Amino acid sequence: MNISYNWLKQFLEIDWEPAKTAELLTDLGLEVEGISRFESVKGGLNGVVVGEVLEVKKHPNADKLKVCSVAIGLSEPVSIVCGAPNVAKGQKVPVATIGTTLYDSAGKPWKIKKGKIRGEESHGMICAEDEIGLGESHAGIMVLETEAPNGTPLNALFNVEDDQVFEIGLTPNRSDAMSHFGVARDLRAGLKQLKINKELRTPSVSSFNVNNRSLRIEVSVEDHQLAPRYCGITLTNLIVQPSPDWLKNRLRAIGLNPINNVVDATNYVMHELGQPLHAFDANRIFGKKVIVKTVEAGTPFMTLDGEERILHEEDLMICDGEKPMCIAGVFGGINTGVTEDTRSIFLESAYFDPISIRKTARRHGLSTDASFRFERGVDINNVEYALIRAAILIRELTGGDISSDVTDLYPVKREDFQVFLTFEKIDSLIGYQIPRDSIKSILASLDIQVKSVTESGLGLIIPFYRSDVRREVDVIEEILRVYGYNNIPNKEKLTASILPPPPVEPHRVEEVAGSLLTSNGFFEILGNSLTNPDHQRALSGAELQVTLLNPLSKELSALRMDLLFSGLETVRHNLNRRQPDQKLFEFGKVYHRGADAFREEERLSLLLTGKKHADHWTGTGEDLGFFHLKGVICQLFDRVGMGPYQEEPLADMRFGEGLKAVREGRTLADFGLVHPGILREMDIRQPVFYADIRWMELVNAAADRSFLYREIPKFPEVKRDFALLLDQHVTFAQLHHLAFAEERKLLQKVQLFDVYTGDKLPPGKKSYAVSFTLQDPGKTLTDKGIDAVMQRLRVRFEKDLGAELR
Repeated sequence: MNISYNWLKQFLEIDWEPAKTAELLTDLGLEVEGISRFESVKGGLNGVVVGEVLEVKKHPNADKLKVCSVAIGLSEPVSIVCGAPNVAKGQKVPVATIGTTLYDSAGKPWKIKKGKIRGEESHGMICAEDEIGLGESHAGIMVLETEAPNGTPLNALFNVEDDQVFEIGLTPNRSDAMSHFGVARDLRAGLKQLKINKELRTPSVSSFNVNNRSLRIEVSVEDHQLAPRYCGITLTNLIVQPSPDWLKNRLRAIGLNPINNVVDATNYVMHELGQPLHAFDANRIFGKKVIVKTVEAGTPFMTLDGEERILHEEDLMICDGEKPMCIAGVFGGINTGVTEDTRSIFLESAYFDPISIRKTARRHGLSTDASFRFERGVDINNVEYALIRAAILIRELTGGDISSDVTDLYPVKREDFQVFLTFEKIDSLIGYQIPRDSIKSILASLDIQVKSVTESGLGLIIPFYRSDVRREVDVIEEILRVYGYNNIPNKEKLTASILPPPPVEPHRVEEVAGSLLTSNGFFEILGNSLTNPDHQRALSGAELQVTLLNPLSKELSALRMDLLFSGLETVRHNLNRRQPDQKLFEFGKVYHRGADAFREEERLSLLLTGKKHADHWTGTGEDLGFFHLKGVICQLFDRVGMGPYQEEPLADMRFGEGLKAVREGRTLADFGLVHPGILREMDIRQPVFYADIRWMELVNAAADRSFLYREIPKFPEVKRDFALLLDQHVTFAQLHHLAFAEERKLLQKVQLFDVYTGDKLPPGKKSYAVSFTLQDPGKTLTDKGIDAVMQRLRVRFEKDLGAELR
């Protein structure tokens, strides 16, 4: 939200530096994220002065140029070469002196320098309107109608706005501060705490009067729950034209484009007082009736941006006797908007139900200044005042007449809220006793009325517009932010209870796992928890999916059920930017709908694609594959202390082929090659390997981890190899398990270093080359002892696996 400092000073007489004011606003909870400068004329006309053309001569070397003698307040006139056809003796003109910086139409600066033009010296430039930002004409130089002395700075003659604009990061609960008046109201409270008492000046509406009653619009509201208060008034004999400079400057300063004097007036009052308004062309209101109601679902409606929108049955509409004219509180219709041909208007000011407006705005993908305010809640007691303020302003700007009394439909008055505030609660929550007089003063500065005073506390009446202050703790927060968090002293001694830490802290395990993965060349990613429901629907039933009731878009309307698709979106993004080699990991949550509750789980995902190393002069890099992924998973399991687990075939629609790691009947991880159909759907044209790891299983394993210590062996190890002929269905895992089951004392390691299948082997057979490492911690092994171990292993393999030595 942008707040103009000059505009703010219309409410409070303050001459502080903008940075100091920004600091106070931030302390009050209205965080100023930046300050920018606004100039209605780029450069502020600095260096441009009033000059008088004393003499005009034809340029000796150019037919279309003239040499002018111009008085600019110096002891001697200066010579300026000018090509404008309308330059003449005796004119008062704007002169950009040497060293002045001007700006072109794109805002690019350029400096006036002394130079020669076709052999004649030129000491400045006589300017056209567009060259100094005072108009758009470039037909000739600008001729000034002024008696100002030569050399007078031009910015002394024209209303050049020089402003500082605060960019405030407004939190959603502070609907009361969505205007310059609201910010000024908070600033007044802050100043009062600093013993600076400033009067809060509000725009006067004392000049309001009805000029005639020539245009009556009948107004009715069908659902007062959706529109608790609705006001309207008519104006006639309008002249719709561009707004005056002061109004344009106010709007441009906060980032709005001026349109015409009627629309600009409604925007001005909205940003001034926080109350959105809307003006309808009265001649286009059929039947001279305004009806606030909902319409049938499926009704088409053309909004001001030229798009046709299909209305929902819950959308609140402003209608005439025949058709919808405006989506209430959100966006106007194209058929009843104010144009230069408009001569009479119906001006609307209302309070709409915030929830209804929020749903409608999200449903149609619209976010306007009006909906931004209505969906957070405006001040229902300010509706009529803002309407009268806008009517007076429009009358002044257009020369029109106010042609009806104010229609105010407000059947059920909304009452202010009442809260009892106890001093004990203030002291215990803040941890410091704020003086009672200061508390009362702060409450008064926030328009919170003290209804009753007792020894234990205060009975308070909270204004309706403070929709974020409903409880005792809310009031305490208000007191504290105005009193100043920095003014609460720190105690010299702090007392705290220290609980014993848990055996394992999940974030510590996450740090260990993340460190391991990054050391293996992985990059961490963070995906969006919201995803396209179509991704997951192809893999599992839609009944398991958690969908949003009010999504921002269809593509972000469901919570993800796994981390695969968000990860693949990152892979695709990087591939499209010529980054084919990727190793990624993500810690994230997945969400499922259960029979009677929603469930969320923490997962760790790994994604590999491309090559392990880039191509280099020694050869082509190796492609990343399944065993690279499995190796990383084994490292990760070992690093966190995962005990023995089994690997089983995986039947999962996400994978073309893969395995799952299982421990005590619980799945630890699914990993393998992503199914080619999914890759085609995601427009990825190279293999991707994916692991879906149940994170809490790893955390629990780390909690159960025990450490074993042993001496470094003093005696050498021995290696022996077998070349075994095995059936195709026999796995290395079976062989590994049998080896350690047969020899527990001396066998240290079993490694598979070659696999062979081919025509030279019998059908259904394969060859494993396996290395066995033996070591005795107490002595050097002998050939006799080694041969005895190897013989037992061979017999066990033959008996249990049908193995043969090759």
